[in-house]
Amino acid sequence: MTGSIEQGTSQTHGNTHILHFLVRLPGPMETAWSAFSTPEGLAAWFTSADVLEPHLGGAVTLRDLGSGRVTAWDVDRVAEYTVEGGGRIRFHLERDGDAGAALRFTHEFQGERESEQRWRARFEALIDVLESGP
Repeated sequence: MTGSIEQGTSQTHGNTHILHFLVRLPGPMETAWSAFSTPEGLAAWFTSADVLEPHLGGAVTLRDLGSGRVTAWDVDRVAEYTVEGGGRIRFHLERDGDAGAALRFTHEFQGERESEQRWRARFEALIDVLESGP
């Protein structure tokens, strides 16, 4: 199975921006999970995680976004990070057929810091990393 970026939407409410994506990932959820839940996985396609305590309430520092807390954590399914200046980033994995995974992604932030195009490029890098394997 190859990955694809199925859908991307952007909403603005005052100064708050919300980006949503549905990304079909190659391989099973269990394989994709480390891309969102480990410093090595995040660094391979997104940004370095200088600190990542993998549990609800744990500390997180994402180099390009800022420091904050893990605000949702459901092993193999949901990783959500809320960082000062960077907003709330949520990775929600679901099964997609017999052997695939789907990522439902949300980034809620203030200002003009991020863009739909920037996240599309990141997700293309993520798909490349997952397709090339360990």
